[in-house]
Amino acid sequence: MAALVVLNQARLWHKHGMVSRASRSDRSRKPLGAAKLDELALAYVARFATSRAKLTRYLSRKIRESEWVGDVDAMTACEAVADKMERLQFLDDRQYAAMRAGAMTRRGLGVRRVKAQLFVDGIAPEDSGEAIAEAEDRALAAAIGFARRRRFGPYATRPADDPAVRDRQVAAFARAGHSLALARRILAVPPGDAEAMAALDAEAALD
Repeated sequence: MAALVVLNQARLWHKHGMVSRASRSDRSRKPLGAAKLDELALAYVARFATSRAKLTRYLSRKIRESEWVGDVDAMTACEAVADKMERLQFLDDRQYAAMRAGAMTRRGLGVRRVKAQLFVDGIAPEDSGEAIAEAEDRALAAAIGFARRRRFGPYATRPADDPAVRDRQVAAFARAGHSLALARRILAVPPGDAEAMAALDAEAALD
């Protein structure tokens, strides 16, 4: 009777996909060599603007999901492919950093968010410095853009007289990567103050 119960459980597990995942995944692991790794890299850089670190992470994941059959160590092969992509000018971390930081700034995100994203993307300081400096120069313009999108401060339909509301707005600026000083400066401008808004816009254009 016990044997019958065990057999039924085994059938149930098999029916609902609860059998050993290792045995299935081992059978599904396809061979991956240097030539295929090259193809994967080319397809990836053709689809996405990317950094060297992001490309190598992607290739490393593909290697982990496959059975590596290359003549050299898998990670050495990853680095070699990344070197090749750089020689072909499909990878340029400095250019990528400028593009990424510029896009974030235009979306109204501040310097802290830009720095954090470039770090996550694996951009070295020597390649991210110019992009971060540009984001710092555009900090006021980005903060104004954020306020305009969220209808905060001078772009609100009515003053935020409730201190709790003002605190939430300051926190939103902070989450977007802006300094508290910059947030409070913009929020201090009352809605509809055209002169103050024009002065902010003029200053931002000079940043």
